[in-house]
Amino acid sequence: MNQDPSTSNYGSILIVDDQLDNLRVLSTILAKEGYHVRKALNGQMALTAVKTLPPDLILLDINMPEMDGYEVCERLKADPLNCNIPVIFISILDDVLDKVKGIKVGGADYITKPFQFEEVIARVHNQLTIQRLQRELRETNQKLSEQNALLLSEIEKRVQVESALQTANDKLRELVWVDSLTQVSNRRFLDDYLQREWQRSAREQLPLSFILCDIDCFKSYNDTYGHVAGDDCLRKVARAIHYAVRRPADLVARYGGEEFAVVLPNTNFHGAVRVAENVRLRVKELKIPHSSSFVKNYITLSMGIATKVPVNPSLPETLIAASDKALYQAKLQGRNGYCACVPVARKNCSGNLSIAGEIKCWNKQYIFEEEGSLSEE
Repeated sequence: MNQDPSTSNYGSILIVDDQLDNLRVLSTILAKEGYHVRKALNGQMALTAVKTLPPDLILLDINMPEMDGYEVCERLKADPLNCNIPVIFISILDDVLDKVKGIKVGGADYITKPFQFEEVIARVHNQLTIQRLQRELRETNQKLSEQNALLLSEIEKRVQVESALQTANDKLRELVWVDSLTQVSNRRFLDDYLQREWQRSAREQLPLSFILCDIDCFKSYNDTYGHVAGDDCLRKVARAIHYAVRRPADLVARYGGEEFAVVLPNTNFHGAVRVAENVRLRVKELKIPHSSSFVKNYITLSMGIATKVPVNPSLPETLIAASDKALYQAKLQGRNGYCACVPVARKNCSGNLSIAGEIKCWNKQYIFEEEGSLSEE
């Protein structure tokens, strides 16, 4: 008597054979083992039974009229819904080629007639065990796939959040460290960067150069062209200075108003002069009209250059002060140029060496003595 599939201990088996005796024998054997058994007399009945209620295993006779077992198996394996149901072929044939053909069309095993009860039970048990393990593996893989999808989704969300945070941090950093008008570094970042480079240069005893740039006659430019044009002029000049300063470690910053500063780590006096000349030419190439300037009819720069090898406990403000003095001298000399203040060793009246700041402007030299007086050589 067939058991209800829901109460079967071991699973549901469909036996397909056109011989009633074979159906009776196999169903009796398997029912006693606790399997729920269903029967079909031909291939078409088998396909219909599988579609109605898929079994866990199919015992399929090869030699049947109209549709043999090979064709039935091929059709089953072509159906995505039922392709995973294991098929054990039944036949009186014991030829190796027949077994190979059965495997090629999707058969999992082979039982020959006459039946050996122990063999039938063992092969059925093995295939159902394999089928159960494969099903569990598919379910596990499905769960893992779902978990991976959730993890990937979570990772994507975290990446998006981190990206948003990074963007927010970048914007915050710009607000803190970047001048909103010119988009170069602001005075706050300049002071911080110069302090760090001053300390590093002192440790490694490397030259540190500083260039202070001032737009000539900028107040009259604003008065003539208006503040909107003035802001645009500042942006263009800042960009020109930025492109003139090429090394990653060099810094361009807005010092205040129409003044810009350039920090040049590990750069001696001659290197700083080359940068200043490059800056001057870049700004000149802009050809920004300035009809009210007494220097040129376009925007020009005056620059003060200072170079020091820092020594403790001196402060970076001394470098800025030297650059400012050089800038002042550049303005006195007619603007649209640069003067440089570099440390030189001089003998005082007692014969001892002291350090003074030498100001070089084009073809004239000016010496700042330690007390700050200016003399022309």
